[in-house]
Amino acid sequence: MSNSSNSTGSLSAKTHMLILCGVFAALTSICAVISIPLPFSPVPVSLGTLAAFLAGGILGAKFGAVSQVIYILLGTVGLPVFAGFSAGVGVLAGPTGGYIIGYIAIACVVGLLCGRLKGSGVRAGVVLALSMVLGTLACYALGTAWFMYVTNTPLLVSLGMCVFPFIPGDAIKIVAASLLCARLRGFVPR
Repeated sequence: MSNSSNSTGSLSAKTHMLILCGVFAALTSICAVISIPLPFSPVPVSLGTLAAFLAGGILGAKFGAVSQVIYILLGTVGLPVFAGFSAGVGVLAGPTGGYIIGYIAIACVVGLLCGRLKGSGVRAGVVLALSMVLGTLACYALGTAWFMYVTNTPLLVSLGMCVFPFIPGDAIKIVAASLLCARLRGFVPR
């Protein structure tokens, strides 16, 4: 009997985590469409990275990444979940595609680096924030490399258009996400 109840409990936990993946994919969809276009860059300011930080910090690497893959698949099949209510494979093939794919990297890096983090406090907050900084760097690297490939733009110009202007906003999102993750991590079974 105990084996049956353990497998049922395990199935229930997996089901719970998959539901949370859907919730975080929806959260990313909502946050990403809230965007501000910039006149000097095809990359808009959005809250999508905030959702990716939260997905990795709360769900961990595996399920955080799954949530971001679901988000990208939703946009790929035509649901208008990318910035500016855009959708389709063309968006991923365009200049912003690498940054969107970078959401998966954010969730993985954040989840891996803080996956075994226990408790809260200053130390936990610092680990969360540093993991999010590294996740952001991974997203910047993927996005900028893809942007350079698609637009044939040199590195320094690409950084000036797609990275440097976003650093202050991303820093604010990292602080907010660190605080939220520190509070919400205890509510998700691991």
